[in-house]
This record gives sequence, C-alpha cells and structure tokens, in this order.
Amino acid sequence: MTDTDRPAGSLDPKLLEILVCPITKGPLEYDAARQELISRAAKLAYPIRDGIPIMLPEEARKLD
Repeated sequence: MTDTDRPAGSLDPKLLEILVCPITKGPLEYDAARQELISRAAKLAYPIRDGIPIMLPEEARKLD
C-alpha cells in the first residue's frame, strides 16, 4: 500500500506503531472519526491536522 492508496485523512499504520505519548511514553489509539490519537494513560487526545499528528501536550484535548 502506498501513500496514495490510503483514504484522505487517514493515518499511516506504520507511523502509529512508532508514535507514543510524549508524557507517558505509552501506546496511542487512533480515533479516525475525530482525527485524534488517544493516550488513555495520560487522558489526552492529540489532534491530527492535515494527516500530521500534533504531539504537543499543550495542543492535546483532556479526556474525561
């Protein structure tokens, strides 16, 4: 699968494998509907803008 085979706005699965939460260094879950990477341990959701994960804690949304 090449970059052009993925639906627009989707995240490369290989990228998801190597990305971790910058706070906990734990795994992230991809929420395709909200275009976010979820860190359950930190209770944060990092936004994905134009296919680029924004891995800055100050940009993350707090989870309830």
